Amino acid sequence: MNTEPLCVLYHHTPVGWLQLCADAQGLCGVHFAPQPGPDRGDCPVLTLAAAQLDEYFAGQRRQFTLPLSLNGQGTPFQRRVWAALCRIPYGTTCSYGELAAAVGCPRGARAVGMANHNNPLAIVVPCHRVVNRGGGLGGYAGGLAIKQQLLALEGAR
Repeated sequence: MNTEPLCVLYHHTPVGWLQLCADAQGLCGVHFAPQPGPDRGDCPVLTLAAAQLDEYFAGQRRQFTLPLSLNGQGTPFQRRVWAALCRIPYGTTCSYGELAAAVGCPRGARAVGMANHNNPLAIVVPCHRVVNRGGGLGGYAGGLAIKQQLLALEGAR
C-alpha cells in the first residue's frame, strides 16, 4: 500500500484473520494476517466490510457493495486486471490466459498472475477465481488451501 490507511480493523473469518484497511475514500486493503493486531480509527466502511464478509462466508452474499479505494495502488495494467476480476461471476472461474485476453493482453498470463499476486483487496476483488488453464489452482497469497476453501464455498470446485 502506498499510503497509510486512516483506519485498520482485524476481523476473524473462517479463513483466519483479515486485516481490513480504509482511507478517506473507502476500503483500500484486505490482507491475510497471521494474528490480529491493534485496531486503529473508526471508519464505518470497515464495519460494513466486516459485515459483508460475514455474509459472504455464511453463503448469503455473492457480490460486495463497498466503496473501494485504490488510490496510488498498482499500475494501470494491474488496475485493469483488478477491475476484470470483479466481473468474474460468483461460483465460476477463469484461467489466467482468459483473463489476460479479457484485459487486452492475450499473451500476458504471467503478468495477470503478478497483478493477482499484488491485489490489495483479497476476497473482495476475487482473484481466487482465477485458475490455471488445466483447472489447477495456481497460486494464491492466502495459500492454496484458502483458495480451495473459497472456491468450494462458492460452489466452483
